[in-house]
Amino acid sequence: MPKSALVSTLVLALLATGGTSALAAGSEEDYKAAYAAAEAANKEAGKLRNQWTTTANTLAAAKKAADVGDFDKATASAKEAEALAKASIFQATSEKTRWKDMEIR
Repeated sequence: MPKSALVSTLVLALLATGGTSALAAGSEEDYKAAYAAAEAANKEAGKLRNQWTTTANTLAAAKKAADVGDFDKATASAKEAEALAKASIFQATSEKTRWKDMEIR
């Protein structure tokens, strides 16, 4: 399986699990917990020097939705941002050694 297909599959799996659990969310506390988890994962991706711009955009969308009181949308966006951050962490750690497999020998 090509590396890009593997990453795409992981992102879709993470989004699917995060998206279905977000349907039951709705309170400000749920949003705050989801946002904190997404921020933590994004900071970890930053330490690995592999933060995705889509993660930052999705976090901004979550904050914007929360500012207008739409906590369903805010929670869903925060969970999506967490999934994206975790996918970027996976990418960084897997590519740390996988690049050697692509090297011409």
